[in-house]
Amino acid sequence: MIEDKELIKKAKQGSAESFGLLYDKHLNQIYRFVYLKVSNKQITEDLTQQVFLSAWQNIDSYQHQGFPFTSWLYRIARNAVIDHYRTSRSHIGLEAISEVADYSDLAGELEAKLELGKIKIALVSLPSDYQDVIVMRFIEELSHQEIAAALNKSEGAVRVLQHRALNSLKKILNNGSNN
Repeated sequence: MIEDKELIKKAKQGSAESFGLLYDKHLNQIYRFVYLKVSNKQITEDLTQQVFLSAWQNIDSYQHQGFPFTSWLYRIARNAVIDHYRTSRSHIGLEAISEVADYSDLAGELEAKLELGKIKIALVSLPSDYQDVIVMRFIEELSHQEIAAALNKSEGAVRVLQHRALNSLKKILNNGSNN
């Protein structure tokens, strides 16, 4: 498979086909990230298309700085989600996280859904930065370096955010189980 670097170079030269290959390669990751933030398939599709349209329109401004191309796409996606909520004045919802999860053990599916339900409720109550770090790190499995690039923060700041997010999530989940 052709590397992102080569595809980006060709896309910058106007090759829609090369950008199409980038789109195909990264669509599922960006779609999943947006879907986990908005929990609505139609809105997710619209925002994901906006992300890639924006990326295509701004591909000339992309500069490789040692981070994967997806970090740039995640930053665009995060901003698109923030803009969506600013204009719609809705709350960030992660109700459909179980739709994106991949279950192979049917016997454990119910238990997993119950646990996911608790986590979703707790996750929704966290600040947006905490949600982003948890989703990117533990669902998308990005490195601290990739998350730092996507959030435009230092790796140290991302590690602190992750630590605080996990502590907050743990407190919420522990308080919920004590009731």
